[in-house]
Amino acid sequence: MAKFPLLPKKHRTKKFIPLKQSRQQTKKETILILDFGSQYTQLIARRVRENRVYSQIVPFNISSASIKELAPKGLILSGGPASVYAKQSPLPDKDILKLGIPILGICYGMQAIAQLAGGKVKFTSEREFGKAELFIDDNTDLFYRLPGNITSWMSHADHIVKAPRGFQTISHTLTTAHAAISDKKKKIYGVQFHPEVAHTPRGNDIIANFLFRISGCSGRWNIKSFITEAINTIKQSAGKSKVVCGLSGGVDSSVAALLIHKAIGNNLRCIFIDNGLLRKDEALQVKKVFKDTFHLNLTHIEAEGRFLKRLAHVSDPEEKRKIIGDEFVKIFEEQAHKIKGVEFLAQGTLYPDVIESIPAFGGPSAKIKTHHNVGGLPLNMKLKLIEPLRELFKDEVRKIGKELGIPEAVLYRQPFPGPGLAIRIIGEVTQERLDILREVDKRVIEEIKKTEFYEQVWQSFAVLLPVKSVGVMGDTRTYENVVAIRCVTSVDGMTADWAKLPHSLLEALSNRIINEVKGVNRVVYDISSKPPATIEWE
Repeated sequence: MAKFPLLPKKHRTKKFIPLKQSRQQTKKETILILDFGSQYTQLIARRVRENRVYSQIVPFNISSASIKELAPKGLILSGGPASVYAKQSPLPDKDILKLGIPILGICYGMQAIAQLAGGKVKFTSEREFGKAELFIDDNTDLFYRLPGNITSWMSHADHIVKAPRGFQTISHTLTTAHAAISDKKKKIYGVQFHPEVAHTPRGNDIIANFLFRISGCSGRWNIKSFITEAINTIKQSAGKSKVVCGLSGGVDSSVAALLIHKAIGNNLRCIFIDNGLLRKDEALQVKKVFKDTFHLNLTHIEAEGRFLKRLAHVSDPEEKRKIIGDEFVKIFEEQAHKIKGVEFLAQGTLYPDVIESIPAFGGPSAKIKTHHNVGGLPLNMKLKLIEPLRELFKDEVRKIGKELGIPEAVLYRQPFPGPGLAIRIIGEVTQERLDILREVDKRVIEEIKKTEFYEQVWQSFAVLLPVKSVGVMGDTRTYENVVAIRCVTSVDGMTADWAKLPHSLLEALSNRIINEVKGVNRVVYDISSKPPATIEWE
């Protein structure tokens, strides 16, 4: 379900300060990932965490002094779209090579290491994109226990044509002489391919070798330890103060709320705003689960009329988001001001929310879109911010939710956008169009839940299009609405592919929608992937 809506600029402020980590948290073994703008940077972080080692993405130009203060077990330099020999190309602090911390450079990251260490990188006509056979010349450390040749995934036109002094080549391909290099003495390694992607089948073995054989990680980070640390941090920071939380019933806000409730009990005050843009019967489900089952201190606000009034005659998607965010803030402020002693505002922000909204920790990753959890908060509330899930991915949040006892029906429900059905109605949002889409959406979910595909897809939903389609009912020509069905597979929502649903399921979806939902006579299926498309239409 929805997280906090996108807040308009007039509500954005730097007065809010994020909840600081406890001393215990900052001491956990960490791998820092320097972000050079690769689309796979988050994937590197996920692969590290899958090995039970905590990872954190930082900007490519983080100072060596800052790295030293953070005391990571190792550094990974991500790939990126630039060329290291170009003017103003992003390069790390050259002193990182002198820190004595193990380093692994991936693709551009490897070239950056070579450039800093005195090697030579240049463009060649022998580009490599896609699968390439990798021949391993040394399997004693980074390629420990790997066979003599493996499949790797390449994506580069620049090559290292001269390895830096002190480095040796430890793998090659038919077209790349230096597919991997190492300075074993300094524990600095580079690979031209991408071990983090599934297209490099033994890539996780390579990452694990860097983590455990080279960096000396123990692999003790897990969800239970995170829960303990988070609860302790919230207790220390919030003390006996009250925390206000916008609870929507979605995975993110639900887990954040229960985690905070675990730490401070009834000092957490949850506000659920029904904006009239939710799915069918969603408000009832939220009240039943969180008020009746978990006994959270929950205030339910019915505000459909206020939102629809402000959305009247508005078609632009960004304007819709701003209006919904602005009205949400007004209502939330009205309710929050009624609670005495509130010092903290809680949000269910996740790592992908942060990285998609702004360059990762100031790095150069391209901004994809504004997110409803990130970018600003009400100016006049002057609250400190608690975001206990800010550094986690969705699958990690679900694991926490499972530990906290959240029902699977809530925990494994598909993501739902903060602005709700408003951005799944292309064009103006009206009561009539909302009612149609709600009925269509209900049938999409019901039909997919009858199969195994609900668990397999990341999101499945309907979009109401701004066109009328000619149809025939008996001898009468009709002009009715067209809906698009969107089903995608994904791991974390950063990239996605359209789901290859069987024709029988598509047929069942179409038949139910056209036969049961008055006002719809045509159903189409969206087969675009992200990128270049996004998952939502608006």
